[in-house]
Amino acid sequence: MPIGVERLKKRSEFLRVASVRRKWAAPGMVLQAARDPSPLKADVARVGFTVTKKVGNAVVRNRIKRRLRAAAREIIPDHAEAGWDFVLIGRAKTKDRLFDELKSDLRTALGKVGATTSHRRSRP
Repeated sequence: MPIGVERLKKRSEFLRVASVRRKWAAPGMVLQAARDPSPLKADVARVGFTVTKKVGNAVVRNRIKRRLRAAAREIIPDHAEAGWDFVLIGRAKTKDRLFDELKSDLRTALGKVGATTSHRRSRP
């Protein structure tokens, strides 16, 4: 059953996720993950997006964030475990990477950080 997805918006939320130091770098993105400490948000996953200025100008950075949002919209509800916060960091290769490969990177990264529901999915 798909879970709800909300956005991380405050800098303090991004910093808390980064401080946990649970991350996975894929060719198309970097995924940082942390358990959400709030018991009120146990049924949703929260996602934030960021791209550094080193990657390109505002047009390029916004395009990368749009691609990451689209990939997260398709993958997170079905493959991520509820009660986690994620930060997706765009990389230079995100812009030119095929969308199917970007989604595959996100699925792989979720598994590597231990936030996937695949272990629960196999049970009846």
